[in-house]
Amino acid sequence: MLSVPELTSTLEEFTRMFIRLPSVQRLSFTTLSVLHTLAGRGPKRLAELTASEQVTQPAITQIVTRLERDGLVERRPDPSDGRAVLVHITPAGSAIVDGRRADRVAHLADLTSRLTPAERAAIAAALPALARLVKLNER
Repeated sequence: MLSVPELTSTLEEFTRMFIRLPSVQRLSFTTLSVLHTLAGRGPKRLAELTASEQVTQPAITQIVTRLERDGLVERRPDPSDGRAVLVHITPAGSAIVDGRRADRVAHLADLTSRLTPAERAAIAAALPALARLVKLNER
C-alpha cells in the first residue's frame, strides 16, 4: 500500500540530495532553476518565470538581468505580442544545464551501482509512475 507521507518524505530527501549532486557552475538554486526551466520548457515571459519559480517580479527581473549579463539567457521580442519579451536560454546557458545533468548522471550511476539488483529493478519499475505524476501535475 502506498504511504503518501512516506513518499513525500522520501522524495523531499531525494530532491535535497539530487539538486546538490552537480559540482559544476556554482549559481543559486533559483538561478539554476530558471536555466533548467528555459532549457526544458522553452522561452518564457518574465511573468511565466515569476509564477514557475515562485519569486517576485522584481526578483525574476534581477535574476534574468544577471543571467543576460553573463551571456546565459537573452531577451527577444515575443512574436505574438510586440510589447512583450521572451527569455531564451543561450548555448552557454544550455551548456550549464547539460553539464549539471551529466554530473548528476555520473553521481547517480555510482550510487545506483551500490544498490542490489532488486533495488535497481524497483526503481526502474517506479519510473513510469513517477513520470505520470509529473505529467498529472503539469495540467
